[in-house]
Amino acid sequence: MGKMKNLKIDNLTVKAKDDGKIILKDFNLEIKSGEIHAIMGPNGTGKSTLTKVIMGDTNYEIVKGKTIYDGKNINKMKVSERAQLGIFLGMQMPMAIEGVSNADFLRSSLRAKEKDNFKLLPFVKEVDRYIKKLKMDPDMLNRSVNDGFSGGERKKNEILQMYVLKPDLILLDEIDSGLDVDSLKLVGESVMDYYEDKKPAILLVTHYQRLLDYIKPDYIHIMNEGKIVKSGDGSLASYIEKHGYENE
Repeated sequence: MGKMKNLKIDNLTVKAKDDGKIILKDFNLEIKSGEIHAIMGPNGTGKSTLTKVIMGDTNYEIVKGKTIYDGKNINKMKVSERAQLGIFLGMQMPMAIEGVSNADFLRSSLRAKEKDNFKLLPFVKEVDRYIKKLKMDPDMLNRSVNDGFSGGERKKNEILQMYVLKPDLILLDEIDSGLDVDSLKLVGESVMDYYEDKKPAILLVTHYQRLLDYIKPDYIHIMNEGKIVKSGDGSLASYIEKHGYENE
């Protein structure tokens, strides 16, 4: 395991640029390397916004507060610079990129990260191994990124990118949505395998206890109206499953 790279979100208030609505309010969270944090909560509380803001989505404006990663304030960094630091976002609705093959996309992404250390043969072998691990059709490498992919294929493609890029901070935004039971198990176990191997920091947003059967969080946070209202260990998810969010 390399150097500890921690994420610290300090009193972050964020608004949407299009309508000026405040989505995150005085939000605080710290995630250390080797920790898995899950965020749950009702719809519209800012869970997905949080992952996008950490990644640098320009649809949002930081009103106040700081996002510190690996000791650096990343508030003003571009998405590409954050990716270079080792931050990765697995998206809920990954977009299709017509005319760019999956293989080219993965190769360009890894080359941008590794620069002169990039070597083609190990890359090809690794991708081949991960494709098998994720039970993906090898032909998907030659297809345009996510173009005509099912929901499950898109999610597996996000995990494939994660494996290739080897990030230190992994943000997973409802990676379980649209997955059937078998794919959910495969995706969940693949994330845990990566975690066991690399001990990254992981932040996952989910609505469902079922993902947490495979990805075991150290901490669960319940979010409401733009901030964390309750935190606990893994057992908090089953409490929510039984009692809902209303009692919080």
